[in-house]
Parts: sequence; C-alpha cells; structure tokens
Amino acid sequence: MAKVRGAVVVDNDVCKGCNLCVVACPTQVLALNRNVNNKGYHYSYMENPENCNGCTNCSAVCPDSCITVYRVKAEA
Repeated sequence: MAKVRGAVVVDNDVCKGCNLCVVACPTQVLALNRNVNNKGYHYSYMENPENCNGCTNCSAVCPDSCITVYRVKAEA
C-alpha cells in the first residue's frame, strides 16, 4: 500500500491564531509561528512537515477556513 504524504497550506493573512488546528493535529505537524500577520495574530505553520499524513483534521476544525490540505502518494 502506498504511503500518503500531506502538505498544509495556511492563508497567513486570514489566520487568527486560535490554535484549534494545532490541538487537532494527531502527528504534531502544526504550531503557532512566533511572527505575526498583518492583523497582529500568531498564525499557524507546518513546524514538522515530514510528519504530515494529510488527515485534514486541521482544516475541518478551522473556523475561518484558511487551511488547505494536499495529499500526495509517497514513493516507498
């Protein structure tokens, strides 16, 4: 069975740093950035991208719909 790798893309200008996606991630991929966006919020980013399996938990809990998850079959 092919392994699936994921990639999370966050719209930094829309993210308000609510931390829900960070808590919902089962593989500890996401974290809040130390930098802030234009509105002054610490936005989420992929701190450990190699752990992402594309489960989409983060995008499901995002109240602002600023997260898009991509999945790619990884070569074994």
